[in-house]
Amino acid sequence: MHHGEHGEHAEHAGHAEHAHGSSAPRPDAHGEHGEQGQHGEHQGAAHGPMKATWGVAASATLHCLTGCAIGEVLGMVIATALGWHDLPSILLAVFLAFVFGYALTLRGLFRAGLKWRTALRLALAADTLSILVMEIVDNGIMLIIPGAMDSGLASALFWGALAFSLLVAFLVTTPINKWIIGRGKGHAVIHAYHH
Repeated sequence: MHHGEHGEHAEHAGHAEHAHGSSAPRPDAHGEHGEQGQHGEHQGAAHGPMKATWGVAASATLHCLTGCAIGEVLGMVIATALGWHDLPSILLAVFLAFVFGYALTLRGLFRAGLKWRTALRLALAADTLSILVMEIVDNGIMLIIPGAMDSGLASALFWGALAFSLLVAFLVTTPINKWIIGRGKGHAVIHAYHH
């Protein structure tokens, strides 16, 4: 009887050991799955839809405005130094605004590890409409303000008109960007790569 109890005890110990052995990897596996689940959730959050708030729209517009402003100023400086008239000056400024606007977006996408072709496609999708609207508004105002285009780089009128035109371009483009982002386009297409 004692021997039977001992055998029973050994058998129970074996079962317990087997049960413990089979359950031991489970917490680890669960931990791994938990970590993967959290990682997956983090990835899902990073790649989730971008909320079309005014703050997000303003940030996207400011991003475009920075590139546009660099291109505009550089274009106007070059055109004025070369003595160009309004039309070639505006064409150069618009061209450089697009170049620098895309360049700022591409820099972030390259930093995220994207290849040239993919990054360029995303930059075109994210910024084209925003920069286009900004340039139409900006240059339209520069043409409307009397003497702004002909005042020269040393003139307060030129710089005041340019600053005013960029401010109005920002105010006009921000609600457009909010609408575009809300539809999952514009800066929404590159949102996941900035995280």
